Amino acid sequence: MTSISEASAGKGRGRRIILWRHGQTSWNVERRFQGSTDVELTETGVAQARRAARLLASLNPDAMVASDLRRAAATAAELAMLTGLDVTHDEALRETYAGVWQGLTHEEIIARFGDEYAAWKRGEPVRRGGGELETEVADRAAPVVLRHVEKLPEDGTLVVVSHGGTIRTTIGRLLGLDPRNWESLGGLSNCCWSVLGEGARGWRLLEHNAGTLPEPVLGDDD
Repeated sequence: MTSISEASAGKGRGRRIILWRHGQTSWNVERRFQGSTDVELTETGVAQARRAARLLASLNPDAMVASDLRRAAATAAELAMLTGLDVTHDEALRETYAGVWQGLTHEEIIARFGDEYAAWKRGEPVRRGGGELETEVADRAAPVVLRHVEKLPEDGTLVVVSHGGTIRTTIGRLLGLDPRNWESLGGLSNCCWSVLGEGARGWRLLEHNAGTLPEPVLGDDD
């Protein structure tokens, strides 16, 4: 994958979208499904956001939009302090609503909803916990990203601060992948990001799970 230095040197190559996952929360550590529940960052999560913000600031982003949930908003605030960018908050960038799954641990979900979980992992359209389909998440999130991209200057860079599942579905939609194959995009570790670049035939995945430290992926989409 492309390095940060290569991505930052990509002037003249079209616009860029950096999709940045929020920092760690206590529910991430407990492997508890968050969904749209508004859980705050841990102290570790704040430190992750500050470290990542220093790296992302070097890419000279032009604009930033974030989920309005506190874990994403607090992550975005760290980059805003370094860059001076205003943050637009949009509830359409929230994590997937997962109904009765929310608040349950990974083990509890498998024990209570094993068939539903297995079907989701096979790529079947599943309303996890009676909540949203992944395609519905993409339906609400991807248009927000594209609207903000349209406002960028030539070769501009947009930072989107969101959640693991929402980022996965948005990338899948923008790349034109079949929803059954969205699972092939590995999960993002806390405060890591993916980069999409504008190419002659549409959006291209330039980086995925960039900024990774030797930590596991802890999230709703693992």
